[in-house]
Amino acid sequence: MSLQCGIVGLPNVGKSTLFNCLSNARAQSANFPFCTIEPNVGVIAVPDERLDVLAELVHPKRIVPTTVEIVDIAGLVKGASRGEGLGNKFLANIRETDAVLHVLRCFDDDNIVHVDGRIDPVGDKEIVDTELQIKDLETVAGRIAKVQKQAQTGGDKQAAQALSVLLAYKTALEQGRNARSVRFETKDEQRIAREMFLLTNKPVMYICNVDESSAATGNAYVEKVRAAIEGEDARLLVVAAGIESEIAELETVDERRLFLTEAGLEESGVNRLIKSAYELLSLETFLTAGPQEVRAWTYLKGSKAPQCAGVIHTDFEKGFIRAEVIKYADYVRYGSEAAVKEAGKMSVEGKEYTVCDGDIMHFRFNV
Repeated sequence: MSLQCGIVGLPNVGKSTLFNCLSNARAQSANFPFCTIEPNVGVIAVPDERLDVLAELVHPKRIVPTTVEIVDIAGLVKGASRGEGLGNKFLANIRETDAVLHVLRCFDDDNIVHVDGRIDPVGDKEIVDTELQIKDLETVAGRIAKVQKQAQTGGDKQAAQALSVLLAYKTALEQGRNARSVRFETKDEQRIAREMFLLTNKPVMYICNVDESSAATGNAYVEKVRAAIEGEDARLLVVAAGIESEIAELETVDERRLFLTEAGLEESGVNRLIKSAYELLSLETFLTAGPQEVRAWTYLKGSKAPQCAGVIHTDFEKGFIRAEVIKYADYVRYGSEAAVKEAGKMSVEGKEYTVCDGDIMHFRFNV
């Protein structure tokens, strides 16, 4: 399942530094705008402690985590919607992603130049939002022109619904609000809204890049961002990219754990970011466990058992018969699949079963 989160933001806010911490792919990181010109893509393993626990019980030949794709996109500047800087490339790249990780500079450092000569994360957010809103407004206006006649004179019900959705978006965007702030009641309206693929309708997480002293507690800049996004359907994560760079250089798990403890952190910002990005994409994980491998599989939240079977192989979905399901907690409690079965804790589920995060699945199929 190839879903991508795009890292965006103004130049010199820490995007590429953060990307370098996330991925083995090393994006160029330098103290000037546009050092990342082509989007760098990192396929990154999603940390999941459950795999290690199951491996201790099953002793598989290999452990296979699930992954998420992160794309480092060139920095945006004011006027990007008119093609300023690398605006056209930026907007094209962000359109191809499924969710947005918007990095905001929340630290002071005279040695790192801000593109506008001041530290104002809320102002930075508004610059990016405005450029995306302008582009979305152009998209909406063009579509309104196409469906308006059909809706008003042709008696086309679908066109009328589409027009209603477009006008709602137009009003919001003209008011300086993102498309994701608009809520639709009916399933048809929600479907039409999704199919418009507006830039400001993508799920977003604001990543506040702070200095080392603020890594555990945040700072005044973070609180300003938190206040600015209140009521917006968005997440916020505090990360110190400088600390993450140092952690990435440490060779052993013990060294990293000691470093985190000294910094007052329970878990690295990179791990938290990857997990949050995974959730932002509405992804969950089911597991398989056996002597060959313990493996995590990615599926869209709310998927039924046959769809999840198809994640492993399309034949599994086509010939789906049933799914044998063990809850992770039960597997850990009883220590083996055989013990779980003996305790009567394995369930047999049909086509309508909605898979839950952490389910340990075995699919029966016939093709």
